[in-house]
Order: sequence, then C-alpha cells, then structure tokens
Amino acid sequence: MSDLFQPPLITRLLAADRILIAGAGGGFDVYAGLPLALALRAAGKEVHLANLSFSHLYGLDAGVWLAPEVARITPEGRSDEGYFPERTLARWLRLHGMPDTVWAFAKTGVRPLRAAYRALIDHVGGVDAILLVDGGTDILMRGDETGLGTPEEDMASLAAVAGLHEVPERLVASLGFGIDAHHGVSHTLVLENLAALDRAGGYLGAFSLPRDSREGRLYLDAVAYAQDAFPAHPSIVHGSVAAALRGEFGDVRFTERTRGSKLFVNPLMTLYFGVTVEALAAHNLYLDRIERTETFRQIPSLIEEFRDELPAQRPARRYPH
Repeated sequence: MSDLFQPPLITRLLAADRILIAGAGGGFDVYAGLPLALALRAAGKEVHLANLSFSHLYGLDAGVWLAPEVARITPEGRSDEGYFPERTLARWLRLHGMPDTVWAFAKTGVRPLRAAYRALIDHVGGVDAILLVDGGTDILMRGDETGLGTPEEDMASLAAVAGLHEVPERLVASLGFGIDAHHGVSHTLVLENLAALDRAGGYLGAFSLPRDSREGRLYLDAVAYAQDAFPAHPSIVHGSVAAALRGEFGDVRFTERTRGSKLFVNPLMTLYFGVTVEALAAHNLYLDRIERTETFRQIPSLIEEFRDELPAQRPARRYPH
C-alpha cells in the first residue's frame, strides 16, 4: 500500500537494511545518490556507495582491486588520473567524518559489469536493495525517442542490475529533470515514458530535495567541494541541480563549459523520479541486444544498429503549458 506522506521509492528503501547506491551513468552520477545515502544512514541503514567510473582505473595500485572490474577508492588512493570524482567524493566523506569508501566499476560490457556487482555484493555481505541513480533523465528513455542523450553507460548499468535477480529490491532514481535537453532529450517524452511505467506498475513517485534539510545542505557542500577540485571540468548536471536548489532560475552561469548554450535552471531539477529496475528494463526496446556484451565499445554499436532498424522515431513534442 502507498502512503500519501511517503513516496513509494522511500518506502521500499526504508524496508531494506543493506543498500547499495550506485551511479549508473558514470562521471558524477553517484552524487545524485548522496542525499538519499545520507538520509538512509541517518535512519540506521547500512549504505554502500559505488559508481560506474569515467576515470582510467587501470593505473591504480593492484591492492585496491576487489575483482577485475571493481576497485575500492579511498581518500588516499593513488592515481595519475586528474579527473576522479570517486576519490573526490571519498575525500569529502572523510572530511565530514563519514564512511569514506566509494567503489568504482570500470566501463565494460554488461556481463563483466554484472559479475563486478556480484563480487561487490558478496564482499559487503549481501544487500537487500540496489538503487541506481542517474544525474539527468536519459536512463528513462526506452530507445525509440528522437534523442536518447548519452545512454551507453546508463544502459550497461541497467542491464547488469536487471540480471541480479537474487537482490530482492532493485530501484532507479533520476535527479535533474530537464538537464539532458542539451543532449537532445525531449522531456515531454520522458513524461510519456513515466506515464507508461506508471501503467505498468513500475513508477514510484516523485519528490523534491529540500534545500534547508541536512541532506540538501550537505549535497550543496559536496558539489561545491567537487567544483573546487575540478575547476576546469565541473559537473554540469550537479552544478545545475545545485543552482536550482539554491533558488536560482534561468540561464545560470557556473562554469565556462556551458558557454554558447542557454540553460534553463528551475525547481523541477531538484525532483527525484523513482521507478523499478524490472519495469524500466522491460520498457526498454533494445536492452536484450546488449545483454551479452563483454566490452563497453560493443554497446554504442548495438544501440546504433537498433536505431538504424527503427521504422520511425517518436518525435519530440513541445510542452504545452
């Protein structure tokens, strides 16, 4: 039964004792799960953080590797990699006296990525729930839309976790509605997809991140810390969400990376949308094609092949209000 005073996504997470929160799309995606991780830990839950990494992990010390495609990242982890969001988050967590391991999954095919998830789950003693988090909304695209954003990493994660049938609860949370427009995503189609997921029983509601909550304040602090660590390459997604959380609106400038584009920062960017992995995987039109991939480079080729075979794409529609 749903509760008017508690979104279904939160109800399911609170029913679990051990939770793995993993960034689905790489880069700073794990930061989208930070407020939820903080709230769940405050509620007495055991929470582990992980991320599909964009960094070149193979330069790490041999001792950090739990399995071939998953590494333990700590604040003192040594790497020549300049762009390393997982280590930056680990350092921020230690600065605040919190558990400071962030697990990093290598960019690889679905089969080895699923094996890496299983290795991590076994290492931590099992989990009751996995929450995939996406900064943006492209994980919600099913494949026949006019623009998919950057789906490769998200779909690798979704397919990997969809096959972990032994985990009782597998969920997805998307934070940053509207941000993926600069990657060609039509957010009227995102809403259409959410409606279809609702009809299928897989939509778990929406709720906003409050600025004056402990989790909202710490999220803003973590984003600012990461922006200071990567002044030349800050996260556009979380810079936008943070700006929206501060009450800013419109074409907000927080990095030179957005020069030449027009942003539309607004309160909808602070909303979480929740769905089940099972419904989202069933909703996707090409996930079966990438199921047997061994390397990451196979995934974009198979998505492109699927797109070439489509008789038509769903056109973007102007939001009518």
